Amino acid sequence: MTRLLELTAAELLDRFASTDPTPGGGSAAALAGGLGASLVAMVCGMPKTRTGAAEDRARLDAALAWVGEAGDRLRALVEEDARAYDAVMAAFRRPKATDAEKAARKGAIAAALVRATEVPLETAEACLVVMKAAQEAAAHGNPNAVSDARTGGALGLAGLIGAAENVRINAGSQAESGAAALERVELTLREGRSRAAALGI
Repeated sequence: MTRLLELTAAELLDRFASTDPTPGGGSAAALAGGLGASLVAMVCGMPKTRTGAAEDRARLDAALAWVGEAGDRLRALVEEDARAYDAVMAAFRRPKATDAEKAARKGAIAAALVRATEVPLETAEACLVVMKAAQEAAAHGNPNAVSDARTGGALGLAGLIGAAENVRINAGSQAESGAAALERVELTLREGRSRAAALGI
């Protein structure tokens, strides 16, 4: 089966527009974050820096390393989110005619929901790294590319917000693990909004 990021851009947009449940908001959040990471990496990799000072170059090189790792992870999470939600749907479709089947179904649903919460939580945290790198790119990168750095940060924020929504909806039906995930994503979201304000977006 063709992976989502192996589709053309037009085909991928059509997949998101279809009434199929996947890819959905979680994959879109990861894609937004991944696109933001690519823009920020472009600014960090430019030879021209804000002042030409060695400190600018060092800060940009460090940010390029962070955003490269986050971007690679976000690309993978586009696919992983779709698979995680497919597993939730498959669990709900399991037979429930007998007590044994009901118990197995309940366990499968619980496990699938945990995974469907973990994936967008990873997405949110990777998007926060994109925003952190965007701040570095805006502060130390080529002044002519500050709009690209801010756009990358804005895409990171969009991905973070979208991922947080997916964490909330999937964690809501869980007990202790769901509460921990909600706490983590709310902290991530709070920091993301603070970084967005610092970026002026």
